[in-house]
Amino acid sequence: MTIRGLETLPTPVAEVVTTAVGQAHREDPVRPRTGGPAGNARLTAWLGMLLLVAFVVECATLLSLHGLLSAHIFVGALLVPLALAKTATTVWRMLRYSFGNADYRSAGPPPLLLRLLGPLVVLTSLAVLGTGVALVAIGSGHRGSLGGFAGCRLDALTLHKAAFVLWLVVTSLHTLARLVPAMLLAGRRLGPRNVPGGGLRLATLALVVAVSIATGAVVLSLGGNYRSERDRGFDRRHDDGAACAQVHLGSAHIQDHSASLRITCDNARPAGNAGAVNVGAALA
Repeated sequence: MTIRGLETLPTPVAEVVTTAVGQAHREDPVRPRTGGPAGNARLTAWLGMLLLVAFVVECATLLSLHGLLSAHIFVGALLVPLALAKTATTVWRMLRYSFGNADYRSAGPPPLLLRLLGPLVVLTSLAVLGTGVALVAIGSGHRGSLGGFAGCRLDALTLHKAAFVLWLVVTSLHTLARLVPAMLLAGRRLGPRNVPGGGLRLATLALVVAVSIATGAVVLSLGGNYRSERDRGFDRRHDDGAACAQVHLGSAHIQDHSASLRITCDNARPAGNAGAVNVGAALA
């Protein structure tokens, strides 16, 4: 895809736009055995695609969190090894470039704005996943309270929600800039077509996926306390509502009974007065 009129944009913005649509890309050198920078780019692209799919599933569970809480916990824990693996491949490339490796130097750095956005993506991703695991471990009740700020109670749930909002903003921008290049790299439509180390990359992906699934299963088995806590809170709200309804019904019954007593007394009062007059007349 070719976009015209980019010369009117500031250079950093134009670099991001051309990269986002696949119009411009780095020429990654290919090296034997592992593939070098080209192999690193392929592995990072595949990890990014897996992360994107898992994050979409995780966000979909928010549509019915009470009913899909187990799935939310499982996928959230599954994301941790995936995020760490993608962070590792990105940091590896950055370190190789920073320490003067000739191959990574010739490939060059990513656009400036993406270099600034990258650390925010990593930090917010680890924050939302870390607070989620902490929420499963310590719960959202008073036991998980971390104090207060500006009149609001800080706990793992509050931090998890705040981290999610920040992550959503930052990752949406990152995804817009990286989705098309990642798909083209994963589909061998961008960069060198034949990159050595395909078997090693496939084995790495399989290992990361296996560790991710195992992590999700372990955290889910340990998250019974948090699920029970939410269920108790849900049931307690229903019980409180039923109790309030019973109190209101009881109050209405008492009011009706009191009204009946008042009516009876009011009807009986004139008869009592008439009896007193007749007795007075007889005595006279």
